[in-house]
Amino acid sequence: MLIETGNTVTQERAAQSADRKHRLKSIIGGSTGNLVEWFDWYVYAAFALYFAPHFFPAGDQTAQLLNSAAVFAVGFVMRPVGAWIMGLYADRHGRKSGLALSVTLMCLGSLIIALTPDYNTIGVAAPTLLVIARLLQGLSVGGEYGASATYLSEMAGKERRGFFSSFQYVTLISGQLLAIAVLIILQNVMTTEDLNAWGWRIPFFVGAALAVVVFWLRRGLAETESFKNAKAEGKPKSGFWQLLTKHPKETALVMLLTAGGTLAFYAYSIYMQKFLVNTSGFSREVASEINAITLLIFMLLQPIAGGLSDKIGRKPLMIAFGVMGVLFTYPIFSALEHTKDPLIAGLLVMAALVIVTGYTSINAVVKAELFPAHIRALGVALPYALANTLFGGTAEFVALRFKSAGWEQGFYWYVTAMIGVSLVVYLFMRDTSKQSEIIED
Repeated sequence: MLIETGNTVTQERAAQSADRKHRLKSIIGGSTGNLVEWFDWYVYAAFALYFAPHFFPAGDQTAQLLNSAAVFAVGFVMRPVGAWIMGLYADRHGRKSGLALSVTLMCLGSLIIALTPDYNTIGVAAPTLLVIARLLQGLSVGGEYGASATYLSEMAGKERRGFFSSFQYVTLISGQLLAIAVLIILQNVMTTEDLNAWGWRIPFFVGAALAVVVFWLRRGLAETESFKNAKAEGKPKSGFWQLLTKHPKETALVMLLTAGGTLAFYAYSIYMQKFLVNTSGFSREVASEINAITLLIFMLLQPIAGGLSDKIGRKPLMIAFGVMGVLFTYPIFSALEHTKDPLIAGLLVMAALVIVTGYTSINAVVKAELFPAHIRALGVALPYALANTLFGGTAEFVALRFKSAGWEQGFYWYVTAMIGVSLVVYLFMRDTSKQSEIIED
């Protein structure tokens, strides 16, 4: 009897160890693909200062950046469409199938940008092809967020779901950081003339090549048990009408809790590089270095905050972001507007990123925990993409419009107000770590 008991314990431990390894391998695989997806997406923003003159008629720097920011925002128009189409696809055919499809579209978008001749060569066809490329990439990213957030949340396991699902933003930030790292490398190994002339095309070729590798990687991922169980139980098919009629409260919650968080993230990270050049007066190289260093620290904070949410809940972190964002967004931007010291600028940017960590580290798992498995990918992706299109994708454009109008401070108040809206939602919503729709296998 003792021998049998000992063997049983040994077998259980072996099974638990195998399960942990299986989960970890799947999370690493899913995260690596997510990194490449977001690298391709953020290369556009990182290199806009260099390629904008090639796609738009001659004009001052702010006008060209405004045009490139408008195209950046256009890419977000397709994100709800991508979220809808690929959210349905991931709910009906599996999370890994959705992930493979999204990276294929991203590859096509990057190739188009890399190969498109400039405005002086093909005229209006240049910005037209740029728009088409961003529409394809927007379609890809729209589906990527829901599929990857759902996949990581379902694979993580209850006790460490906040920690492991935070890698959705770790890899998102890593993609952005890698884009900036490539920019810094090219700035140091190429002349400014060559980088302006043709060097900006290199990262788009790199992104397309990496996307091909990721496609094969994602084809080999394991499917989640949540999806398998929902499929086996014959749950209703995922659909737009079902989302609106059966889960209207959760859909509205995702949009409202995303609004302030996504706007703050894009303001503090994506737009910040241009703000440091165009407003603070730093060189492109110094602005890139500040952005790279602060984003690296920001990335490392994500799993720490995600792990903390497993201990104290998701709600306290989101409330902390809301309160601090409302109090300090205007002072941080105002101080950055006037500082000429790179160290001080870096500390101010870092302060803003520490604040938004309360949202970024756990937003994926919070959304996933709101919906049952059979409609989870669509429920996470579509309302998020709508909010992201309205607030995140337009952040640069709105900021530059305020600057062109001579009232740049209006953008600071706009960010503050939207964080305030999301704060109200955080205060009254349930803590999803305690009332989760993700059922353990």
